[in-house]
Amino acid sequence: MPLEAGPARLVRSAQKDELYRGALKSRAGAVLSGLAGAKIWLGWQKEIELLADVAYFTLTTLSGYQTLGEEYVNVIQVDPSKRKVPSLRRRAVLVALHTVLPYLLDKGLSLLEQELEAASSGLQILHGRNLSGFHSRALLRSWLQKRARRLTEGQRTFLARAVHLVKQSIPLLRRLHLAVFYMKGIFYHFSKRATGITYLRSVGFTEDDQSIRSSYRLLGIVSFLHLGLTLGIYAYNLRHRQRAQKEWKLHRNLSHQMLSVLCVERNFIPRSSFTFDISGKWMPVGLQTAKRQRKCKL
Repeated sequence: MPLEAGPARLVRSAQKDELYRGALKSRAGAVLSGLAGAKIWLGWQKEIELLADVAYFTLTTLSGYQTLGEEYVNVIQVDPSKRKVPSLRRRAVLVALHTVLPYLLDKGLSLLEQELEAASSGLQILHGRNLSGFHSRALLRSWLQKRARRLTEGQRTFLARAVHLVKQSIPLLRRLHLAVFYMKGIFYHFSKRATGITYLRSVGFTEDDQSIRSSYRLLGIVSFLHLGLTLGIYAYNLRHRQRAQKEWKLHRNLSHQMLSVLCVERNFIPRSSFTFDISGKWMPVGLQTAKRQRKCKL
């Protein structure tokens, strides 16, 4: 009778799949580099890796077969009912969330951040006319440029901070998801949690399952503690940075006020009834004071 797959099998399966996916990406990159050159390969590296991942999961998961990692540990995918394999639509959503969504997030956030910085500084990013300036990518950049330049300075600042916060939050969310997996032992990938796809195993030993799950729960507790410590340090650094910015602004304002007061005091210090001008003429103190009031240099 098929049983629910434990966390150790899921980890080994994912590691095996990652090994084969890495080899496929490496060979695809080597082929493109040999045909088009290293410059083109560097410009299209992320797209080549995306195509390699899509090809791998299209030939396995989307076609209704086990991946090489799943076959290695003897597990099969099932839908939330745990009585039948996932439908084609559910598997397509799984592949899209697992491969396409991370690429779109990374690319979209990076482009948005670049265009916001360019709009704030009044610069325009130039695009080459080689393969790296693909038509759809150029259209996306052009659309982002128009939208970014229509925003006010305050809106651009707020949006830039939001983009930075999202980019900083994604790794933390991944660590949180991994810690939950260590505790529950069900969903190793976010895409499977979103689609409700789990695993069953048909063969294997069962006597050590409880000890393995206990070890993973302990690892989950440690992961939660480490994540909490990371968030605490990040919050402390953020608060310290904000306090330093406030103190710097206050010091700058006070320095400007003190400079104005010193200029006024220096302008009215009596030295003598007549002073010697640089032009070689003697002038009254009042006239020199009037000149000094127009421009004070400490």
